Amino acid sequence: MSAVRRIGLIGAGWVTQHHLKGWAALRGRAEVVAIADPSAEKREARARAFHVPHTYADAHDMLAAGGLDAVDVAAPRAVHAELVRLAADHGLPILCQKPLAPTFAEAEALVAAVQGRSRLMVHENWRFRTYYREIATWLRSGIIGRPFAARLELVTSGTLPDDAGHFPALERQPFMRDEARMLVAEVLIHHLDTLRMLLGPLQVAACTTSRTCPDLAGEDTALIQLAGAGELPVQVFATLAAHGAPPAAPDRLEILGPDGAIRLQGSELSMTGRETRLRTFDLAAAYEESYAATIAHFVDRLDDGAPFETAPADNLETLRLVEDCYRLAGRAEAR
Repeated sequence: MSAVRRIGLIGAGWVTQHHLKGWAALRGRAEVVAIADPSAEKREARARAFHVPHTYADAHDMLAAGGLDAVDVAAPRAVHAELVRLAADHGLPILCQKPLAPTFAEAEALVAAVQGRSRLMVHENWRFRTYYREIATWLRSGIIGRPFAARLELVTSGTLPDDAGHFPALERQPFMRDEARMLVAEVLIHHLDTLRMLLGPLQVAACTTSRTCPDLAGEDTALIQLAGAGELPVQVFATLAAHGAPPAAPDRLEILGPDGAIRLQGSELSMTGRETRLRTFDLAAAYEESYAATIAHFVDRLDDGAPFETAPADNLETLRLVEDCYRLAGRAEAR
């Protein structure tokens, strides 16, 4: 391996701008040297913007050319499993965008197929946001005691038409339009993973989903009831179809303990009770930094050989929650 890790990026869609910024933050330790994407326009645009020397129309060609030390898979989820297997065939460490596969069963089969052949980490960046890391630190310190209730809300108007008749959420990420598993599988998967990181193992007790946007194949509203250790009740409510809400909105999280409460409301994180604390965050910066932190964790663990925080076994637990949501909502057949 070269002194600077040479990375091949598979995908040139919307999210890859954030991947490339994250890799750029590791200049001197890692560098994206190749991009593969079927769209010549997209891959060349990314290559120009981030000074990537090589581009390919096909990931097979990129990997066959050699000269890589790791692969970052940021293509659509439908091809994640195929691309992870391909990279594993070349013996390369892999960072793969969530989810590993469209369903839990497919992801489980993928993990078994690559185990022992390649180091694999899931790119689940939500839990790496600075305010969630701070909440984790507060919880681990025991200041509020053992949580007895928690709830998380995400309320936007992203799937309501704007003045031009466009749906803001779908303008931002057009691929969501055709996903039969949309809100839970594409958005709330982040929140479920983060809640697992903060609160420990969770199980889905009930889930209801609905759709209001005529341009969507999948759901844009979900209510999920979860249970944690010690019968900890956890509720997740999300809708992208709320009149009067902004097209995009930050998370709202409340965790209650016997000795205090932690509340995240937009850019403000607070603790009340036995101890009072208040922190504010630049949400745009926290968003960008979460990609850099996730990628840095990948490189750090490649360097020291320690386990990935979002290793496949851990991520399968998040995917199990997603699968249970659709099953309990009567939509297990949605793909």
